Amino acid sequence: MLALRLARGAHPLVLTRRLLVAAAAAGVGFLLLCTLGYAVGHPERSSASVLRLLWCALPLAATVQFAVAVARTDPSTRPRPGLSAIGLGPARLTAIAAASTAVACTLGSMVALLFYLHLRGDITGLPFDGAAAELLAADQPIPLAAALTLLAVLPVTAATAAGLALRPRPAPAEPEGAEKPMPSGLPWGVALIAVGLAVETYAGQGGGGDGLPLPGRFDGNPAGVLAGWVLTACGLAMAGPGITHGCGRLLQAVRPGAARLLAGRALTDEARRIGRPLGVVSAVFSCGLAAASLHGAGSGAFGPLTGLGAVLILACTTATLMTAALESRQSRAHTTEALLRIGAPPTVLRSAAWMRAGVLLAVFLPLTWIVAELAALPLRG
Repeated sequence: MLALRLARGAHPLVLTRRLLVAAAAAGVGFLLLCTLGYAVGHPERSSASVLRLLWCALPLAATVQFAVAVARTDPSTRPRPGLSAIGLGPARLTAIAAASTAVACTLGSMVALLFYLHLRGDITGLPFDGAAAELLAADQPIPLAAALTLLAVLPVTAATAAGLALRPRPAPAEPEGAEKPMPSGLPWGVALIAVGLAVETYAGQGGGGDGLPLPGRFDGNPAGVLAGWVLTACGLAMAGPGITHGCGRLLQAVRPGAARLLAGRALTDEARRIGRPLGVVSAVFSCGLAAASLHGAGSGAFGPLTGLGAVLILACTTATLMTAALESRQSRAHTTEALLRIGAPPTVLRSAAWMRAGVLLAVFLPLTWIVAELAALPLRG
């Protein structure tokens, strides 16, 4: 009840972000229900149904990441002086954040269920002249318990992830005067990219004809190639914080001025917060570019459910990056105010922001294109 009251009195921008989480949850819920409908309508294709369910795990993971990012930037769950005296300590605020995340995701899941039943004709008859009847197995009864179980996966997962991400942690003790270590994921990320490209090249040259029956028209790709794509994407996402930290060190090199020094220090301090979603976005775009270059954007290679899943992944990962940038800006608010108080010109702060964006684009855009070209190369022959 307290989470609902806080949601009702929240800022319009906060409510908009929660509604975006609910919309993403509705898309994931609709994908899960469509997978259930496929399994009910094609009981002889159990392996294909399992693969379709695994495909739904990607947009589900992207939505959970976005929900956690929104929960982290929610001002109502931020510890403030005096709240502990009325019973709203850090643990209680974490529980409120998890409950708010669960409410938003449950709302989206219920919308997905109503929309799915409407398209099947279970509420008011078949709409669109029954165009979606075959896709949604409208002639077969849907087991309600299985549908509710699938719809409960996202709210439970997102609430658990939000609670774990926002749980109170003791501050690590650091030696006085010690500087922060570079994020440790860069070597592992590079290794995963190399392994993924090697697996993909080997599978592509082997010419295995046992393609996976994925949604859409991607069933001609060998399993090894798809596994290589997954490893490459995971490596690129893991290397994101280290690459961001390196961009910050690059800006501070060779006698930096005030703007370059501010931009570099901000990137090194926020490398983990910004680098992870930036690496995920880069991995998503590289996979999308590789798939588009192989199958063509207008060749009909993307089915309706594949397209919906791809749009959800792209939208959620991009929104997560923007939310992380907003969180980073909020964390630097005190530093910005102090700089303005001592007379720093606003043009220096704007120049530092443009430098941060410019160096990240200059590094991640070519890297994304190179990885996409290398990922698509084994299948072009």
